[in-house]
Amino acid sequence: MRILPTPSLRRVPLLIAALLSPTVALPAQTPTLQQQLQQLTTARATAGLGHTALYALQLNTQNVVGIDPDLPVQTASVIKLGILYHAMVQVREGKARWDEPITLHPHEAVAGSGLLTFLDTPVTLTLKDVLTMMVIVSDNTATNLAIDRFGIDPINARLQALGLENTHLYKKVMLPATGPMPADQPKFGLGKTTPREMAILMETIGLCRLHQQGTATTPGTAHFLPTDAADRAVCSVALNMLKNQFYRETIPRYLEAVDTSETGTAIASKTGSLDAVRADVAIVMGKSGPMVLSIFTYDNRDHGWTVDNEAEVSIAKLGKLIVDSWSPTGLDGKNLIPGLGLPDTTTIPSPPTPEYPATTAWVPHSYALLRMGGVTTPKSPPKPSTIPYILHPRINRPCP
Repeated sequence: MRILPTPSLRRVPLLIAALLSPTVALPAQTPTLQQQLQQLTTARATAGLGHTALYALQLNTQNVVGIDPDLPVQTASVIKLGILYHAMVQVREGKARWDEPITLHPHEAVAGSGLLTFLDTPVTLTLKDVLTMMVIVSDNTATNLAIDRFGIDPINARLQALGLENTHLYKKVMLPATGPMPADQPKFGLGKTTPREMAILMETIGLCRLHQQGTATTPGTAHFLPTDAADRAVCSVALNMLKNQFYRETIPRYLEAVDTSETGTAIASKTGSLDAVRADVAIVMGKSGPMVLSIFTYDNRDHGWTVDNEAEVSIAKLGKLIVDSWSPTGLDGKNLIPGLGLPDTTTIPSPPTPEYPATTAWVPHSYALLRMGGVTTPKSPPKPSTIPYILHPRINRPCP
């Protein structure tokens, strides 16, 4: 039998040489989610369209991304989340009732978003109705009624106790500031926050954390007692408001393909808008687990108020990129309930703050919750009632 020579063996040296040649093009690496977000936001700023600051995390994993997450920004109506949370705690503590009457008197209505300004006065609503209008249609008049009910100082004290040191409500909506104001009030207007701090606040609402123990000194370090049935009843009312957010042109824009007013939603959110500002903070329930997205755009060139506003579309694209990366199989709203379907680990604070330049994007690193005698991650937390947790040391940097 004749045995033919094996051509492939003779070509081995040539193949090795070709692979070692500097001219051979290697497959390009896929950019990380952080890199993709950086590219999009940098391109937007370079084009003069505006700037973006964001923070997002997935609560059951170590997924975290951010672009200037600790940069103080104008809240616009997103600050109304702080009013809502304070009201939730007051209701749970028996210091307020959902059904208590609140009367809108003549000449108290203000302009801007909402429906109450069109009603004949006097008109009496319940506290729940007022807060529902404040959240769902961002009603400015309803917001002022809620501020009159609870007071600006107690609301801010609640936010400070959570460790949200750069989140502040300055005044009522569409009305001049009264009394002594912080020096930065003219810059921020109604309120200020950071993407990280507003994400922490939304996470606190979603996880139904109403019984804080002590005062937090930095964002994400607050501790709470376990959630009970009465807590969940209060949180269910608030989440129902956020789930029925009327303005869905930002984070939900490319994530929802059906009429959620009929089918239900997997997103609970609060938006904020000014001429040069667009923002959205949302809980998004992915099939892979709950996510919190906090996206702010500012110094926007497009001051239009149409659904194709450039900043709103930009937020929608960023939101879809994050959600598709972390939950590629889609959304599932069945766990958009108090606690978000997660174990009640109320003694576990939010992930630690990585060190990064304050004015540039940062690359997240993994974190761990240290347990006496070992290490465990949020993916498989032991029973919080039997094992003490301490948070991995946080690294904080000053805000610009």
